[in-house]
Amino acid sequence: QSIEEMELEEYVKGVVTAEMPAEFGIEALKAQAVAARTYAYARILKDYDQSGEMHNGADICTDPGHCQAWMSREAAMEGWGESRGQDYWDKIERAVDETRGIIITYQDDIANPVFHSNSGGRTENAEEVWRGDPVPYLVSVPSRGEENCAGYESTVLIRKKDFLETLAARYPGFNMDGDIMQEIQIVDYTEGGRIKDIRVGNITIKGTEFRNLFSLRSANFEIEDAGGDELKIITLGNGHGVGMSQWGADYIARCGGSFEEILEYYYSGVALETIEDYENMS
Repeated sequence: QSIEEMELEEYVKGVVTAEMPAEFGIEALKAQAVAARTYAYARILKDYDQSGEMHNGADICTDPGHCQAWMSREAAMEGWGESRGQDYWDKIERAVDETRGIIITYQDDIANPVFHSNSGGRTENAEEVWRGDPVPYLVSVPSRGEENCAGYESTVLIRKKDFLETLAARYPGFNMDGDIMQEIQIVDYTEGGRIKDIRVGNITIKGTEFRNLFSLRSANFEIEDAGGDELKIITLGNGHGVGMSQWGADYIARCGGSFEEILEYYYSGVALETIEDYENMS
């Protein structure tokens, strides 16, 4: 691991490059730039610090499972190829430059603008995914146009024996009698349509825990008997589902929506202002 210092706007370009396809509409890329800038700026100020969070002295890391992904211009250009590379980089630079310094706030505090690939049709309330109180600007809203994503629906096949052994290893005391499909019951759903709790045999599991246990793309899933010795798990969406859907943002952009409209739709009740204005007010 190494620590690298860079100017905030240059860092944001690398995040947009890594986190959102350059093919997306310019207004979606601008929305991503503002969300990425806000996320980073909040952590520079040590907002939303988690207990025990370690970055070896850095403000933020490049692990997308923990903070935000980041990619250098050189790596991006190599991946895009000569024919498209410069056009894509120019587009990302434009998205960052035309939103320079803009961040998202909620009632005079910096927002925590989490985002995900696609929600499967409806985003999620923050408290349904992470422990804690509801977050007023991270609430469930319909998200249109996401079915254009190649990963909108995915299927996982798992042997029934492996399914049961995975549960038994994770939950001591797990027991199941009878037919496996009759022993699986959805207890309830979240407002966003994901599984909130699922009962398997004699245990009840949070949908988010079940998702992590079986490495599913989201907690919006159905379980079917695939015949023979296999189960089929069909999943909609990709990611935790909270905040901005990147594919939904692209749909809004392609329908003529601005980055402001995208952000104000996925983060309910927020305001957009510059870092300079925020610091002068503080």
